[in-house]
Amino acid sequence: MNPIRVDHVALVGLLALAAVSITHAVLSLGSTYMQEAADKPGSSPKPSIVLVHGAFADGSGWSPVIRILQKDGYEVTAVQNPLSSFAEDVATTKRLVDGQAGPVVVVGHSYGGAVITAAAADNSRVKALVFVAAFAPDVGEQIGAYLEKYPSPLGGALRPDSAGFAYVDRAAFHDIFAKDLSKSDTDVMAAAQKPANVSLFNASPTGAAWKSTPTWYVLTRDDQALNPELQRFYAKRAGAKTTEIGASHAVFISHPEEVAHVIEAAAAASTTR
Repeated sequence: MNPIRVDHVALVGLLALAAVSITHAVLSLGSTYMQEAADKPGSSPKPSIVLVHGAFADGSGWSPVIRILQKDGYEVTAVQNPLSSFAEDVATTKRLVDGQAGPVVVVGHSYGGAVITAAAADNSRVKALVFVAAFAPDVGEQIGAYLEKYPSPLGGALRPDSAGFAYVDRAAFHDIFAKDLSKSDTDVMAAAQKPANVSLFNASPTGAAWKSTPTWYVLTRDDQALNPELQRFYAKRAGAKTTEIGASHAVFISHPEEVAHVIEAAAAASTTR
């Protein structure tokens, strides 16, 4: 019996043709699957989450919330603002928001609420705002406009330095900022706090994103840094879906599950818009 002779060139050609056919089939199948997924109700991709810290803190404070959001499949970015001027903080935050792919949910804690108010204004890709024990000033309204009407112990615990930056008195930090955390934890937070320029609270936003963007608010009833009644005023004025928690100003650390739940509710609602 004569052995079968294989034309090497012809064999290579056949294998190449088969590879092209298989690749085409896989791409077509993938394209069809993606189109079908896009056509299904509620199949929109999850929005990315941008977290903005407040004064006397930095982005690392969001760590407990970030872990939860990442576990649940969200792309998360924590902004690191310099706290040297409101304009610079807004510009930094806006750059991070603009750099996200697709829809975005923007979250601000405390002074960070004023930052997102301005940074997310007139941005159609920002689908929801979440204020966490946060300022939510109006256009042209100073961030600290209502601090005398709604005072808190924080005002008497600020210690300015010679360069115009302020810290929270370490001896008062636990009771004012995070009484629902252990003293050992708040001693570290007090030592690592990021100073804020005292001029921040005299600044005013030129736009107010909460006027045109669906808004959520986490109100902290036991807050000694930002008066809960001032928080309630901001939430009501913004027409926010409000969740009240019996927590300190550092609610994102002491109650990360509840805060993450509100953020995810805002994200879920944004996919239906």
